[in-house]
Amino acid sequence: MSEETASSSSSRPRIDKYFAAVAEMGASDLHFKANSPARVRVQGGLKPLKGELSNERIEKMLFEVMNDEQKVRYAEKGSTDFSYQLDANNRFRINIFRQRGLTSMAARHIPRNIPNYDTLHLPAILKEIAGLHQGLVLVAGITGSGKSTTIASMIQQINMSRTSHIVTLEDPIEFMFEDDKSFINQREIGLDVADFHDALKYLMREDPDVVLIGEMRDQETFEAALHAAESGHLVFGTVHASNAPGTITRVLELFPVEARNLARMSLVFNLQAVIVLKLLKGIRPDIKRIPAVEIMIANPSVRKMINEKRENELLSVIRNSYQEGMQDFTESLRYLVENEYIATQTAYDAAPNPDELKMKLKGISVSSGGVIG
Repeated sequence: MSEETASSSSSRPRIDKYFAAVAEMGASDLHFKANSPARVRVQGGLKPLKGELSNERIEKMLFEVMNDEQKVRYAEKGSTDFSYQLDANNRFRINIFRQRGLTSMAARHIPRNIPNYDTLHLPAILKEIAGLHQGLVLVAGITGSGKSTTIASMIQQINMSRTSHIVTLEDPIEFMFEDDKSFINQREIGLDVADFHDALKYLMREDPDVVLIGEMRDQETFEAALHAAESGHLVFGTVHASNAPGTITRVLELFPVEARNLARMSLVFNLQAVIVLKLLKGIRPDIKRIPAVEIMIANPSVRKMINEKRENELLSVIRNSYQEGMQDFTESLRYLVENEYIATQTAYDAAPNPDELKMKLKGISVSSGGVIG
């Protein structure tokens, strides 16, 4: 792609040709950085497109598809998020941010069709988790690990299988749902409601059965999620954490020290499951990316460990509960290697403990780390 500007007679925004290229290439992300070629993420790696983009060119393209409020937010805060619909089948979640005084962009491609568990190669236990009617389900992982897509698949299962009112609070809206058996309202922060505070304030008045809170980023958001779960709703939320025990720690760290015991007790009674994702490069021609998944179900042993502040022992509970659908990352990576989904080196690079994974791949049983009390 060159620096050429679009014809003045064109009615389409100039950025569309980049988004169209992303969709055509099957890329997951598009990146802009001033005085650098645009880059697309394909099969996990970044590839440059032809031609450099000036800061002026980038800002012209982006400001063309931003509303006044988004422009003001970017000017004041140095970053902003919004969604953009390219066509009926492709939309993008866009983050614009300032670096070294210049404008950069990261845009995630969100296809129209919501993939199912089999397409995403997710464990079957997720269907049972999505079949719950009450409690809190946390989906964790780093940015780009597949959290949004996984939750979308779970929400879609509910949408297609039972008559529920589903309310999502997203910043911005990603997957667009169409009512099936369920009735879905999607609220975008900054567009449909000023902020998460206002959205959460009125959430329970909207009579939801199922709630999605796009990101649990502070004490207020998590308290609202727990309140909704305590009130008999099924609540999904995302957290930035690298494993299941770390997710519990991360959640509790959102609260001041004096409020953590109360938050801990609420987790004990309301948590249903923690799902943690790592998206890895596949080796099969038809599977470009595949998730390694750690799953913790809140059984009595998990609740006991959380109640007794023994998060460091949760991994042992998971390893002793494979028959319940739980699995740690080591077990997930073993399965992916032995079924030739990923390369062995990819698994070692992603493993929390590579030596432990090596033993598993050799068929040596890994100790669970002690008896669960």
